[in-house]
Amino acid sequence: MSVHDIFVLILISLLLVLLPAAGLYKMFQKAGIPAWKAWVPFLNTWEIVKATKIKRHWFFWQFIPIVGWFITIWLLIEFVKLFGKFKLYEHALVLLVPFLYFPYLGYSANEKYYGPEIVRKHKKTAVREWIDAAVFAVVAATLIRTFIFEAYTIPTGSMEKTLLVNDFLFVSKLTYGPRIPNTPLAVPFVHHTIPGINTKSYTEIIHLPYTRWFPKPVDRNDVVVFNFPAGDTLTLERDSQDPYYDILRREEATVYDQLKPQIPNEAELRATSQAQARQNVWEEYHIATRPVDKRENYIKRCTAISGDSLQLKAGLLYINGQPAFVPPYSATDYTVHSTRMLNEDELRDAGIRLNTDDQSPDFGIQGNNVYRINLSAGEAAILKKMPGVTSVDREVVDNFGGVFPYNKQFNWSIDNFGPIWIPKK
Repeated sequence: MSVHDIFVLILISLLLVLLPAAGLYKMFQKAGIPAWKAWVPFLNTWEIVKATKIKRHWFFWQFIPIVGWFITIWLLIEFVKLFGKFKLYEHALVLLVPFLYFPYLGYSANEKYYGPEIVRKHKKTAVREWIDAAVFAVVAATLIRTFIFEAYTIPTGSMEKTLLVNDFLFVSKLTYGPRIPNTPLAVPFVHHTIPGINTKSYTEIIHLPYTRWFPKPVDRNDVVVFNFPAGDTLTLERDSQDPYYDILRREEATVYDQLKPQIPNEAELRATSQAQARQNVWEEYHIATRPVDKRENYIKRCTAISGDSLQLKAGLLYINGQPAFVPPYSATDYTVHSTRMLNEDELRDAGIRLNTDDQSPDFGIQGNNVYRINLSAGEAAILKKMPGVTSVDREVVDNFGGVFPYNKQFNWSIDNFGPIWIPKK
C-alpha cells in the first residue's frame, strides 16, 4: 500500500469522526460529557461508546480499514438513540447529512438527551427488525465480496479441463491485495446490469481511481480472475457477447474491401477504412463505456509475466524459449478417426470428461466416423487405446486467425503466435 493510499484511509476515517463534531459539541453538553472532547478524533467516539454502554471492544473495530468506517457510522447511530431517535429516516440522516443533523440535535431546544434508559425501553417493530437485519446482511456481504472473497461461475470452456463450464468457485480477494471499487455507488450483488430491467447497476457520480491495497505480483502459471481490458467499450445491442472492437474490426475489413478499388494508396485506404468503419458502427449501435470494475470478469491462467518472452509453436507454449508448464488437465481439440461409431456415453465411461454446452461442445461429428473432440493429453492417450480408433491427431491452426495485434503483416494464428515480449513495466 502506497503512502497516498494510507493517507486516503486516514483522511476518510478522520472525516467520519470530525464532520459531525460541531453538532456533537452541543450534544455532548446535553449528555453531560465535556464538550471539547467532540473535537478530538476518536476520543469523541470513545465517549460515545461509554455513553451508550456498548461493549468497549467496538471502539477498536474502527481502526480496521473500510470496516471501521461502518463501525463509526453505527456508533453515531447508537448515540442519536440516546436522544430518542429510533425511526429509519432519522438514522438515514446520520448516514447522509451528519454535518446538518447533529447540529440540529445539539442546538435545538426541542431536542433532549434521555440516556441509555430510553434505548432499553424501546421495542422495535417486526418490520424494523427485518429492515435492520437486511441492512446488516447487505453491508456485511458487500464488504466480504469486495475485500475478502467472491463467488464466480465459469461461463465458457476456455479453461477446460482444469475448470469446466458451470463450475462454481470462490476467489480470494486477498491474494493480490483487495481492490477499491471504482464505482462504490452501485446496487449490491449484481455486476454491471440489473437483471430484468437491463439497466446499469451503478452510477459514476463518485468515480475513484484504480487502487489496490497491499498489492502482490501475479506469479507465472497463477489462475486469476480479472476484468476484460477490451470491455471498456461495448454496444448495448450485443453487450459482451460480441465485443465492440470485434464488431469494429469486421466492419473495417468490409469497408476496406469496398474502398480498395477506389483508393490505391495503402496508408490512405487504411485510414479511410478505419474512420468510415467507426462512423458506421456508431450509427448502427448504441455505444456505452464501462469503468474497470464493471467490465466482464474473465478467468485465465497467467502463462507469462513481466520480462518474459512468449511464443506458440504448433499449439505448444514456450516461455523464454523453453517449453512451458502444461496443466495436467489442459485440453485442446483433436481430430479422431475410427472404424466405428463413437458416442459420448462411451467416452465418459472410459474416463473422458466432456462438456455438452451448446455453444462450445467438446464432442463434434465431422464426417463418417470422424470426430472433433476436446481432450487433455491423458484423455488423448486413453482414446488411442479404445477399440476401433485409428488416429488421434492434435489440431493445429496455421492460417491467420485475427489474433493480436490484428495485423496480417504478422500472420500469427492461435497455434503459431509470437514471439512477443511482455514489457517489464
